[in-house]
Amino acid sequence: MPQTDAPRTETAPDVRSRRWTELRASAATHARLRWWTELPLILLVYASYSAGRLLARGDTAGAVGHGLDILRVEKFLHLNAEHPLNRLFTRHASLGVPADFWYASLHYLVTPAILVWLFRSRTVRYRAARTWLMTSTFIGLIGFTLLPTCPPRLLSPGHGFVDTMAQYSDYGWWGGEASAPRGMGGMTNQYAAMPSLHVGWALWCGVMLWRHGRTPAAKVAGVVYPLVTTIVVMGTANHYFLDAAAGAAVMGAGLLLTPFVMRAANRLRTFLAVRVPWGKGASGDEGSAIVSAGCQTSPGERIPRQRESRTGPGAEPGASPTDAGDGAAAAAR
Repeated sequence: MPQTDAPRTETAPDVRSRRWTELRASAATHARLRWWTELPLILLVYASYSAGRLLARGDTAGAVGHGLDILRVEKFLHLNAEHPLNRLFTRHASLGVPADFWYASLHYLVTPAILVWLFRSRTVRYRAARTWLMTSTFIGLIGFTLLPTCPPRLLSPGHGFVDTMAQYSDYGWWGGEASAPRGMGGMTNQYAAMPSLHVGWALWCGVMLWRHGRTPAAKVAGVVYPLVTTIVVMGTANHYFLDAAAGAAVMGAGLLLTPFVMRAANRLRTFLAVRVPWGKGASGDEGSAIVSAGCQTSPGERIPRQRESRTGPGAEPGASPTDAGDGAAAAAR
């Protein structure tokens, strides 16, 4: 007679492997984003970025040296657009004042607004976009730490730059020290010029508007916003052209790293889902016909009675009234 294979019994390792696969698929496809978890995450990342940017202060001599090196490289490559733009903004307040407002404000307004817009109306794209922005921001923080750079406005006057933020400080809330509110200039790291995240974040906003905006105006804004921001950071003498180019390069690196970061986050989420089973069906008892692992609790009873397996003569497969609790016993009478 042909020998038939016995049905394979699923072992404990097989069950764990199946649960791990199911949880990975669930975490990857069914993870729901909530604003009350997203907002603290974004605030935490921004606070970490600001604190790291503040603490990563290099020595003044080294920062000035790096700034002069960048200026020499730009002159050698004939890329020195900062001087003519800075002279233009200095001579014409009608250009300089709006540029200072642009530099001091939009960096902190447009980026959060784009994030909220993506979260509300482009939820499928939001997580990747947010991860790209955060990854690039941390790369920029590494740049601030390794290469503290003096911006053009803080070089000696002999280099031909004028600090428009100081020149037009009476028009806005910023002081003569930096773009921070008056009296808070000492709380910023003014040598965090390389790379320019003003340009980097503006480029991210532009890409989001271009890719996900549904109107021609949104796409035009996606092109205009990063271009004008690049002109503004150079005309106000806050950044060199190479700072702006480095900001764009940082965003490119962040974009390339985003899939890996998201994959690592998915693995972490899956690991936590397996190790910390607080969701529905997280325990291994889902689908079991016996509730509470064989325990029953009758009305008015606080501690369930454990079923006893009877194998002796006359034992019935079902539970007796005594086994089922006082309510069942009363019903049997």
